[in-house]
Amino acid sequence: MTETATPHRQDPGGSATPPPPRPTAPAGPHRPRIRVAVTVLLLTALTAVVVDTLHAGDNHSAPGRLLGGYAVAWALFAAAAWTIRAVPVRAATVLVLAGSAAVALAGLAAQPRTSNDMYRYAWDGRVQAAGISPYAHPPAAPELARLRDDWLFPTQEACEGWGLTHTGGGLCVRINRPTVPTIYPPVAEGWYFAVHVLSPPDSRHKPLQIGGAALSFGTTLALLRVLRRRGDPERAPARAALWAWCPAVALEAVNNAHIDTLGVLFVVLSLGTATAGSRRGGLLGAAIAVKLLPVLVLPGALSGQRGPARVLRVVAAAVAAVALAYVPYVAASGAGVLGYLPGYLHEEGYEPGHVRRFALLRLLLPDTAAGVTAAVLLVLTALYVWWRGDPARPWHGALLVTGTALLLFSPSYPWYSLLVVALVAMDGRWEWLTVTLAGTVLYLAGRLLPGFPLQAWAYGIAAVVIGTGACLRSGRARQALLGIDRRSDEERT
Repeated sequence: MTETATPHRQDPGGSATPPPPRPTAPAGPHRPRIRVAVTVLLLTALTAVVVDTLHAGDNHSAPGRLLGGYAVAWALFAAAAWTIRAVPVRAATVLVLAGSAAVALAGLAAQPRTSNDMYRYAWDGRVQAAGISPYAHPPAAPELARLRDDWLFPTQEACEGWGLTHTGGGLCVRINRPTVPTIYPPVAEGWYFAVHVLSPPDSRHKPLQIGGAALSFGTTLALLRVLRRRGDPERAPARAALWAWCPAVALEAVNNAHIDTLGVLFVVLSLGTATAGSRRGGLLGAAIAVKLLPVLVLPGALSGQRGPARVLRVVAAAVAAVALAYVPYVAASGAGVLGYLPGYLHEEGYEPGHVRRFALLRLLLPDTAAGVTAAVLLVLTALYVWWRGDPARPWHGALLVTGTALLLFSPSYPWYSLLVVALVAMDGRWEWLTVTLAGTVLYLAGRLLPGFPLQAWAYGIAAVVIGTGACLRSGRARQALLGIDRRSDEERT
């Protein structure tokens, strides 16, 4: 049967009224099942690729193999994240949770492959369990000799393999920077202690990895809750999937067990479950006391809050949370609670070679001006977010400031951008995930392309993608506004 055009009806005043909307044909009964099946297939392939990649080797012995595996994993992740957009909400929620669990479990398939930070975590937990402040002595100090074992301090005969180094005193150590105190803030140290106390003896790296899996899955649950509460429940599963299934979560939050994930969870709770007040500030302060990077979220947390009382409540609560977390450690170690943090901040990004800070700015400016320019740009971005940001969507401004900081500083460590991945899930601007990809490519491919300006290329491409995404979104927003204006004009006439 062919359809005939429905003529416009005339109202008594003579003006035409539009025809009723044409009914759309219902989707076939099997179409949702097909979409679910395709998503399940993609998630199964993603999980298998992550497991296979982790079994391939480490970033020293097999950087090319790791990079190839990561590329396939990211392609499958992108396809799955696209496919779930057409899956019904209830089924999509189940898939997000099941996929989050599967991808996290895949990260447990092997010991850490690209970072040895986790071994310092394990050592700091052991030191605290012995009643000693982790800021008091470096791992190589003779005062801690009784806590050493063959796992973190192998014998000289077994001192071969990835992540093992020698100290000047002849010790074989699996811990990085064994001759300096720890750099981690107190909430991170509390996590290390808790994991150590709850772990069976001689369980080695698994408890911290399991803890990372629990934190990553908990962040998925928090994102689902936040995204439903903000009034867009239909898009909530697809947005949460951007964190839940991201390969960076499986590889950095779980396999390498980076403590950044705990800070990410606090940030999601701060921005998504609390208004601009002391609760938001307290949760944000807890995130900062895990790792300093979440301080970049503060302008977003203050989006549109011009009243001094509200600003003061957030900032004061954040400062109080950090100070309270330090109290027990200050009592034990005094000023030593800073550990090696000042030295780390001084050295980080200035090592010789192809990785330097401000890579994109150095293409345009002298080295002496790049740092000042980066600081000015970051401050201006933060002020813009604070003054003009949307208080109903604080994660929008938080993503802009955090992502801009990573573009300007161009770090080679992909786990720094775990916070960006969570903020992308909250905000939906997927193009910012290229910041994580840039750090991953730089971290793994630097050994494969000596002499190539990989840092500038990786972060330069990310900047272009982000800028293009912003222009496209701005264009769609203008079209939507024009459509609203036209409808308003029609209604007035």
